[in-house]
Amino acid sequence: MPKAILRHQQHSPAEDELRDALKASRGSFLYAGLFSLFINMLMLLPAIYMLQVYDRVLTSSSISTLVALTLLVVVLYLVMGLLEIARSWLLVRVSAGLDMRLNERLFNAMFDSGLMTGRGSGAQPISDLTSLRQFLTGQGLFAFFDSPWIPIYLAVIFLLHPVLGWFAVGGLIVIVTLAVINEVSTRKPLTESNTLAVSNLNALNGHLRNSEALEAMGMLGHVHRRWMQRHVDMLKLQAQASDRAGVMANMSKSFRIMLQSLILGVGAYLAVLQEITPGAMIAGSILLGRALAPVDLLIGSWKQFLSARSAHARLRGLLQAIPARMRRMRLPVPKGRLKAEQLVVVPPGATAAVLRGLNFEIAAGEAIGMIGPSAAGKSTLARAVLGVWPAASGAMRLDGAAIADWNRDELGPNIGYLPQDVELMEGTVSENIARFGEVDPSAVVTAAQKAGVHEMILRLPKGYDTPIGQGGAVLSGGQRQRVGLARALYGSPCLVVLDEPNSNLDEHGEAALAAALGHLKRSQATVLVITHRPSLLHYVDKIMVLRDGLIQSFGPRDQVLAEFARPAAVGRPVAGVPARA
Repeated sequence: MPKAILRHQQHSPAEDELRDALKASRGSFLYAGLFSLFINMLMLLPAIYMLQVYDRVLTSSSISTLVALTLLVVVLYLVMGLLEIARSWLLVRVSAGLDMRLNERLFNAMFDSGLMTGRGSGAQPISDLTSLRQFLTGQGLFAFFDSPWIPIYLAVIFLLHPVLGWFAVGGLIVIVTLAVINEVSTRKPLTESNTLAVSNLNALNGHLRNSEALEAMGMLGHVHRRWMQRHVDMLKLQAQASDRAGVMANMSKSFRIMLQSLILGVGAYLAVLQEITPGAMIAGSILLGRALAPVDLLIGSWKQFLSARSAHARLRGLLQAIPARMRRMRLPVPKGRLKAEQLVVVPPGATAAVLRGLNFEIAAGEAIGMIGPSAAGKSTLARAVLGVWPAASGAMRLDGAAIADWNRDELGPNIGYLPQDVELMEGTVSENIARFGEVDPSAVVTAAQKAGVHEMILRLPKGYDTPIGQGGAVLSGGQRQRVGLARALYGSPCLVVLDEPNSNLDEHGEAALAAALGHLKRSQATVLVITHRPSLLHYVDKIMVLRDGLIQSFGPRDQVLAEFARPAAVGRPVAGVPARA
């Protein structure tokens, strides 16, 4: 990697990740180096051609010798051009391999960034990786340093002889024409790839907005595989455009080098006619090479150089701030027993604790209603139970193990989560219910029936195969909430957390939700329901009342409701606590 990017950076684990990804392509770089060896050997042709012209043509004044030497040089330049094309194709595939090795790490880091910092990095790291790999495999890194001298070189060539000057201008016109052909030939695949990239980025942003549900239910791997399929299609289109661009760019380069030798022929012809000196002939060749070298590289390298350094800095900063997930020993399938030990939770990006030293225990199979005024910490506790927000101190345990000690892809299938703001992802209804894993039709239908949404789905245009659009746009808020409930119930999880599950439901939806809660209770699943509506409390065993981040009351449902129903016991009603169930 160029020192201009790395000179101010110290060694770190994050930097090692980037370096290791490059080392994985070491063999391909060796082959590219071998091609470069032969290409650079052929780059000696200008000097050899100059010497032959000087020693043979000028001394013998033989035009036939000049023609033979010129034809031989042209053939060798064609060979060099083929080697340049082969090297370009190889480097394009190396860059795609670099992307394939790093994108999963970045994919996870982007989601972890949102969970850990509360801000998230958006999909920018993927764009940064694209900029970095294009820069690392590009050519003409320093082309812009030479480009301001092009008019000066041409002016000096005109001073040497007008014929040489017009020859140089003609060569420049040809190279510019090749650049235009390059732009036209790559416009369509680049447009298609950019369109697909924008689509993927929008889908990815939707996933990031739903990061809590993905983290809680271990869906990250499934979503990544789905996103990866379309990302590979984008890479293929980019590779097609890059292949065509590589052909035209290398034709331009080969033509530029060939012009540098042909100008020797023109100069020799003029020297034979005694219109210029042999020294002017050699100077013209060198000046032409210097004038044309940056032209075919400047356009592609300008933006890449400017963006590569900042892209690398952002990637390095993200990987440093968000370490790779540690793979832990597999734990037994959980039964749903929860225990909080002096639990303190500070939301990501905040400085003050929302939950302050909570202690409670919930037996497996119990249904708990969580009530209390707004900002009491109910949703924060739900996120702590799910492991979405880590404990600042204390511990939140599931079956005796801290939530952080579970591998999320192993724990997620055993957890169901319905957040307040349900956002489904682009795909079919069945794919959303199946959490974008392998769709088991029987399990999907079972989950939909438990959620009371089976009949509603059958009335959609294509039933379970209905595409719901970005963010579930084709569904109403109530329909999205009910499909989200089916997703939470998919696979019969042992722990289900429902955060205001009836906020968008009509009367029929309320009845379906009540039936789902009854089924969960009969199946001995541990259920936490955050609600402000007393109707749902009929299905819980205990009620936890939160206020200002503390547990104000926790016990059997009827006992807690009776306590808050007695004005003498509390002095005045507690906001957010239903008067009766």
